Amino acid sequence: MESATQLPSVGLQELLDAGVHFGHQTKRWNPNMSKYIYGDRKGIYIIDLGKSLVQLRIAQQFIYDIVVRGRQVLFVGTKKQSQDIVREHATRFGQPYVIHRWLGGMLTNNETIRLSVARMRELQQMDENGGLEQVGSKKEASRLRRELNKLERNLSGVADMERMPAAMIVVDVVRESIAVQEARRLGIPVVAIVDTNGDPRDIDYPIPGNDDSIRSIGCLVGLLSETIQHASNEYARNAAEEARKRAAAEAEQAEKRKQAEEKRKAQQEEDKRKRDEVIKAAAAKLAAKQSEEAAPEAPASEESSEETAS
Repeated sequence: MESATQLPSVGLQELLDAGVHFGHQTKRWNPNMSKYIYGDRKGIYIIDLGKSLVQLRIAQQFIYDIVVRGRQVLFVGTKKQSQDIVREHATRFGQPYVIHRWLGGMLTNNETIRLSVARMRELQQMDENGGLEQVGSKKEASRLRRELNKLERNLSGVADMERMPAAMIVVDVVRESIAVQEARRLGIPVVAIVDTNGDPRDIDYPIPGNDDSIRSIGCLVGLLSETIQHASNEYARNAAEEARKRAAAEAEQAEKRKQAEEKRKAQQEEDKRKRDEVIKAAAAKLAAKQSEEAAPEAPASEESSEETAS
């Protein structure tokens, strides 16, 4: 699906300024990343930013096509450098995220996760109503508060994720290997920043780049987030247009129903008028017939009187 909207773009110089080209040390690399490596300098691999830019644009188009249909994208970035960036962008555009710890089964055992979310909401409600302070003892209250803090830390970002995401954006595929495995098992496409120590074969839309630098992560995640914003705006416009068309169609149907009802009532009135006319005509005819039958009796009576007089 080709996007009709101009997607956010970035140039090679901006990627260079953000340090996206810096890879890991040459002794820490994955041979499958060789096609994305430009060379090495002072024991550090240099990523080919031309290829990074191509992969980035492919990933942007995919993300746009997902979000413009109203689907969600799950952000995953639990390393310290990415936590604030991921939370900021995901929250800003209403997308789910995981920034502290990927719980095993977050996707593959989602029913259990939803139960934990329900428990978190229950404790939050208790806390808002002052219920945590009214439990049996201070020890129990402290235990419940620790439970709430743990649940909020791990599940706040996915609390509103009622169904499976349509895609996942990952920072550091090595660190988030369990998340990637779960997504692959469920057929959820993965967009990821892949450094020189990662394996791009496990990723549907790899973006070769530095996944350790805050500036690099901010540049790439920010661009993907802007793409989500564009898609969300387009989805909102499409939804508004669909709602307008639906309202117009419903109004048209209502008008047709109204006209049909008026026509039905008019027909009923016309039928009633015709029936009344027929009844009146029949009554008049009957009255006329009765008059005709009664009319000859009068002369016969007069004739009888004349005979009596003579």
